[in-house]
Amino acid sequence: MPQPTTGRAAPRPAPVAEAAFFDVDNTMMRGASLFAVARKLHARGAFSFRQGASIALKQARFILRGENLGDIHKARDEALALAAGFLVDDMTALGDEVYDEFIASKIYPGTRALGEQHLRAGRRVWLVTATPLEVASVISSRLGLTGALGTVVEQDAGVYTGRLVGEILHGPAKAVAVRELALREGLDLRRCWAYSDSFNDVPLLEAVGHPVAINPDARLRAHAVRNSWPVYDFRTGRRAATLGLKAATVSGAAYGLWRTLATLRRR
Repeated sequence: MPQPTTGRAAPRPAPVAEAAFFDVDNTMMRGASLFAVARKLHARGAFSFRQGASIALKQARFILRGENLGDIHKARDEALALAAGFLVDDMTALGDEVYDEFIASKIYPGTRALGEQHLRAGRRVWLVTATPLEVASVISSRLGLTGALGTVVEQDAGVYTGRLVGEILHGPAKAVAVRELALREGLDLRRCWAYSDSFNDVPLLEAVGHPVAINPDARLRAHAVRNSWPVYDFRTGRRAATLGLKAATVSGAAYGLWRTLATLRRR
């Protein structure tokens, strides 16, 4: 009769935590979420028609030519000036209104489907955006995602002071925030994904093992092609989301081989 074993089974290695990080503006949605917040504030009489016209012009330029660092900084300064004295609870409520009235209809179905597929695969999905954290968290919640990293505005007794905590979450700051999150959450960034439309987010894209350009501006498109990164454009429906995720998850070598074979076939 076999005797019961007394030794303990070897512990299974902990699963490697994987995640996906999505930029918001022109990646998850058409246009800029920060300008949508400003538009809603204008509807509440928070600033003048002239200020509103300036914001609308920046939004139009953003949609047509992509992200511009000067416009981002101007929008930041204008938003901070408007936020001073605003209640934090009111900003969260405003985030729900902004999503329903401006953002929901501008979500790219293809990008949203990518996020949902990552969730179904057991990965966590974060938004990474320059939009105030309270609004970014509302967007993440409404999309059913894990969470959001956003710009943190200083508050005192539930009221915004009009000053930032750290810097606006833009450019290299996104990569720093993602690396800090990876340390807290035990993520292996080599097995994570990042999605963006802007060349300014190259530091974020290079921080992960699977960078993907979505609706890219000209500089990011060229950079992605040089580095054999997947490129998907959901602005005109040229890519299906399911195909996008499959291509995004192959190794860089396999993707490069596919591109080489495609080039040879065309020739």
